[in-house]
Amino acid sequence: MAIRKNPKVMKTEFSLSAPQAKRVFIAGDFNQWNLSEYSLKQDKKGVWKISLPLGPGQYEYRFLVDGEWQNDPNCPSLVENPYGTFNCLRMVE
Repeated sequence: MAIRKNPKVMKTEFSLSAPQAKRVFIAGDFNQWNLSEYSLKQDKKGVWKISLPLGPGQYEYRFLVDGEWQNDPNCPSLVENPYGTFNCLRMVE
């Protein structure tokens, strides 16, 4: 009888430099685009960060900064979404 291993879940860090922001959330297909589930924490340099436990795969996401959608400037891959804008694409291996 073969033992199936669970896919490896890794802490995946997301960050956004937004020193003037009051609140930053991340939403994506990893949380059904829930706008209030994942709130980022700001460090002393104005960089907002969060680590999420993600299994292998590809994930579309965007930041919600003070109620406005914003893409991750550090993300090299974008995919078009149904709203005529783009989502960021993160690969987790």
